[in-house]
Amino acid sequence: MEKYRVGIVGATGMVGQRFVSLLKDHPWFEVTALAASARSAGKTYAEAVGDRWAFDWEIPANVKDMVIMDAADIDAVGEKVDFVFCAVDMKKDEIRALEEAYAKHEIPVVSNNSACRGVEDVPMVVPEINAAHLDVIPAQRKRLGTQRGFIAVKPNCSIQSYVPALTPLMDFGPEKVSVCTYQAISGAGKTFKSWPEMVDNVIPYIGGEDEKSENEPLKLWGKVEDGKIVNATLPVISAQCLRVACADGHMAAVSVSFKKKPTMEEIKARWANYETEAQRLGLPSAPKPFLQYFEDPTRPQTRLDRDFQNGFGVSIGRLREDKLFDYRFVCLSHNTVRGAAGGAMLTAELLCAKGWITRK
Repeated sequence: MEKYRVGIVGATGMVGQRFVSLLKDHPWFEVTALAASARSAGKTYAEAVGDRWAFDWEIPANVKDMVIMDAADIDAVGEKVDFVFCAVDMKKDEIRALEEAYAKHEIPVVSNNSACRGVEDVPMVVPEINAAHLDVIPAQRKRLGTQRGFIAVKPNCSIQSYVPALTPLMDFGPEKVSVCTYQAISGAGKTFKSWPEMVDNVIPYIGGEDEKSENEPLKLWGKVEDGKIVNATLPVISAQCLRVACADGHMAAVSVSFKKKPTMEEIKARWANYETEAQRLGLPSAPKPFLQYFEDPTRPQTRLDRDFQNGFGVSIGRLREDKLFDYRFVCLSHNTVRGAAGGAMLTAELLCAKGWITRK
């Protein structure tokens, strides 16, 4: 098949580097443009990244010598791409302005950023959870005055370990959720080399993360009504988010109470049999299965299990009765694959499969 031409805006940061790595041999997508700030523009990708390359593998040969474009030169980028991924490091109002400018230039944007997540007509998508939210795109196009351009976003990395575990249980009516997340340093765009203070350390605060973890799931579980996404009202979520000394992988300890309490066997069966639109469509990056459950009480473990399904799957363990809630369990996901670049890439695959993104 003819591949979609893809640009990466914010290509030199850690998430941009993950996009570059994941897209190296993608069967549907070919990277044809890399864009970053004006200070990187004109340099080759290898020169612009320099010693900030975050991974053990080499910079992929297909982009190593590609010349970085100025992300603000939207016309020039647009000539080279069918759509872009966005992973820039800017102020939120600047990011929203940039992403809307790309969309208004008729360039679909699949964003890793948080700036547009709260916008009612911007779908915030986990393909295995709320693929139907793409139906809001025509309303967004009407607001932006576009025929082809739009913005779709992926949610915060902190919620993508535990929300997939709760979603198959929604018909049991989860009412209250308490979650504590233990988040890797790559979620801050750091490595132990660049952040030595995190070695042998835990920081009990990540700015804005508690609020995102409490609010964003309600948008994922919401419904499209009259051209906007109306958030769910339940469950009520209380979250605490901690930064821990792990390179990659976000873990979540979850306690939940239900309106109709299921049995443990029913919960495990839901997890084992959870199949979604992403799997039915055969999207290239869709994990099969999406969820795995460990009976071993010492699993999941970050080092052993974060790469389940190439980092696109979610691992669950330690389901048991809780003295304050009905049940508690532990979840794990890879924060820069499922939780960042990979999640956006899977969303782009869904958008292409559904016809929302087309070749020019």
